[in-house]
Amino acid sequence: MEQREFGRLGRKVSVVGLGTWQLGADWGEVGENDALTVLDTAVDAGVTFFDTADVYGDGRSERLIGRYLRERPDAGIFVATKMGRRLPQLAENYTLDNFRAWTDRSRANLGVDTLDLVQLHCPPSSVHSSAAVFDALDTLVAEERVAAYGVSVETCAEALAAIARPGTASVQIILNPFRLKPLEEVVPAAREAGVGIIARVPLASGLLSGKYTKDTVFAENDHRTFNRHGEMFDQGETFSGVGFEAGVEAAVEFAELAPRGATPAQTALRWIVQQPGVTSVIPGARSPEQARANAAAAELPPLPDATLEAVGDLYDRRIRAQVHHRW
Repeated sequence: MEQREFGRLGRKVSVVGLGTWQLGADWGEVGENDALTVLDTAVDAGVTFFDTADVYGDGRSERLIGRYLRERPDAGIFVATKMGRRLPQLAENYTLDNFRAWTDRSRANLGVDTLDLVQLHCPPSSVHSSAAVFDALDTLVAEERVAAYGVSVETCAEALAAIARPGTASVQIILNPFRLKPLEEVVPAAREAGVGIIARVPLASGLLSGKYTKDTVFAENDHRTFNRHGEMFDQGETFSGVGFEAGVEAAVEFAELAPRGATPAQTALRWIVQQPGVTSVIPGARSPEQARANAAAAELPPLPDATLEAVGDLYDRRIRAQVHHRW
């Protein structure tokens, strides 16, 4: 699989990575052996980049990855984790003492001395403009608790604020055919600054797989049931902020753009990979088959200009009015 330079890190990671929220919580139950099989399948398919967080299953996702790293120490996996959601989302909680405690817990979960990358986990907007916060992150690097730091954001404005900081190595942002706004300013600014772009929620919580209908019912412990309107966390995290019924209709049209031999989900991932400035895209997977299919998207031929234009047209007609002004 293609490996892309990770901006200021001087490391390369697979252009298709693996998001591991599914292996922790909020997507229905995934057994431990099944989760480890997903990790193994992804690596065998060329994935070298795992993304996790300290709150996914209260650390379960990190611990599973830590076990995997012990069992396959030569796999060459780059692990990005996140911190900041173990306390209420208040700017005053983003302190050096808390950062030390959170990263110590993640280092223990993952079984490593130094975290490859730690990201602020969608903090309050004011955090991105706080010099004290970024000074604290620089201290974590100096103390070798982390090799580098980045941010996971909800909005383009937050991303641009983080990119302006000289120590920011990466920005993780929602980017998919139903969320095009980052292409206007964020991705170009990151390219100019040498900051890596990690594309998250790449399938709009599964909408872009084309597998759902308006009658689809998700499990009670699945965020696609309990967070459709932002009841538990930012609404943009679920279905990229697109209303479910409207998203299902748009997904039917998107599926028609898939080239022969490719699924709609693979087409969406290929579209993201093609955007200049994207370092890696991190689809999740609950089964080995999903992990293998996601990785295979990296091997698809580039989508033709006509398809790229059709994606933009679909967004303008069906999606833009719902999400563009908010995120």
